Amino acid sequence: MPTVLVVVGRVTPADVPLLCAELDDLLCGAVATEVICDVARLTDPDLTAVEALARLRLAARRAGRRLRLRGARPDLVALLSLVGLGEPDAPHAPTGQ
Repeated sequence: MPTVLVVVGRVTPADVPLLCAELDDLLCGAVATEVICDVARLTDPDLTAVEALARLRLAARRAGRRLRLRGARPDLVALLSLVGLGEPDAPHAPTGQ
């Protein structure tokens, strides 16, 4: 069963370290190999939300887990793609041929 982190409302710069700490707490002692980040109730996605998701993905990777988004609205997916992050669980396309 995956670990679930729910992000609600607008993410402010002060929220970013708090979300990372919450994820660390959830992962402490957890055996799940996957983290579901539920962003269905995230409002007004902006670059601060993107930064939070990037840091959460990094924290999950450092803990040996994979981060996946659940409930991402098209505007958030577009913003992630725009800054080159894509959806955190999307496989990376190989470079070169």
